[in-house]
Amino acid sequence: MKLYEITNMIIDDDFDSEEYVTAEFTHDQMNYSITFKKADLEIINSWVFKDGTSLPANLSDTLIDSIREDVKKRM
Repeated sequence: MKLYEITNMIIDDDFDSEEYVTAEFTHDQMNYSITFKKADLEIINSWVFKDGTSLPANLSDTLIDSIREDVKKRM
């Protein structure tokens, strides 16, 4: 059983320079967003959404790697 569920994924293909992939997911009953560079899936930022605001998320490397693999498969 996965520790998270990807609920939405946005692939930004139309930028002149860098292209990005953003995955929205739930983990421990919280909503998160993580953005990667499309070319190499390097993490750009991650956010947790709580009480109507967004805060930087502190995610484990294991969780990030698992999400990265899922994003790679979905692209």
